[in-house]
Amino acid sequence: MDTRTKWSDGSRLVVSISMQFEAGGQPDNAESPFPKNLEKGFIDLPASTWYQYGYKEGIPRMLDNWDELGIKVTSHMVGSAVLKNPELAKEIVARGHEAAAHGMNWSSQYNLPYTEEKKFIKDGVDAIKMTTGFNPVGYNANWLRRGENTLSILQELGFKYHIDDLSRDEPFIIKVNQQDFAVVPYTLRNNDILLIEGKNFSADQFFNQVKLEFEQLYAESEFKRRQLSISFHDRIGGTPQMVRAAKDLIRYIQQHEGVAFKRKDEIAELTLGDRTSIRE
Repeated sequence: MDTRTKWSDGSRLVVSISMQFEAGGQPDNAESPFPKNLEKGFIDLPASTWYQYGYKEGIPRMLDNWDELGIKVTSHMVGSAVLKNPELAKEIVARGHEAAAHGMNWSSQYNLPYTEEKKFIKDGVDAIKMTTGFNPVGYNANWLRRGENTLSILQELGFKYHIDDLSRDEPFIIKVNQQDFAVVPYTLRNNDILLIEGKNFSADQFFNQVKLEFEQLYAESEFKRRQLSISFHDRIGGTPQMVRAAKDLIRYIQQHEGVAFKRKDEIAELTLGDRTSIRE
């Protein structure tokens, strides 16, 4: 049997859940479910309340759900959102979840000069560290759009992994600045922002899509290392219907032998410490 068929800790399949903490860090008139028919020069006030739901209701509800299910997740935090709601950021970490960096503001970085991009990333890290005491080792760029310098900057700043990669269903190792760096793949297929907001899926359609994904990966995991990624955003995945769907989905997954729910920093550590990890 191929030695790469099992996780080094004995897990058969690893599930990685992301909880995006972005609400409060968005710019004025950011994309929302409201039609783009607002006259120039005005602020979309109802849309801002859609985002406020993320930190007023969404994340608190998801945190209770993760506790009830007994799992830990990775929260990708926008620095400005953390500074706006510091107590919520502290609670995420206090409940045992990973705080990962997601930039200082909700804006692009791929088009920034090297020094500006480094400051953009570091400012976001500092906001998280100052607020929660947690030192982020994982990174997620806005809409995954990193630039040519991003990985080098992350390595310089002491990061261990990034998630802005859709190319595999298992983590792998790349060389950055002649050093090992982990890639913990992300997903768009099992992502509420794409399915619920982008494709107008219902909660049960989301449930069924991710269930099918899990069942196929679980079958494959008998012979090869597999990871299932699921992503929830504060103002989308934190709605009552989506939290209920997530609860039912995770309880179904937990019925299967050998499934482990892990934070992405844990996955990165396993990957970097395993000589059988794929290297690119």
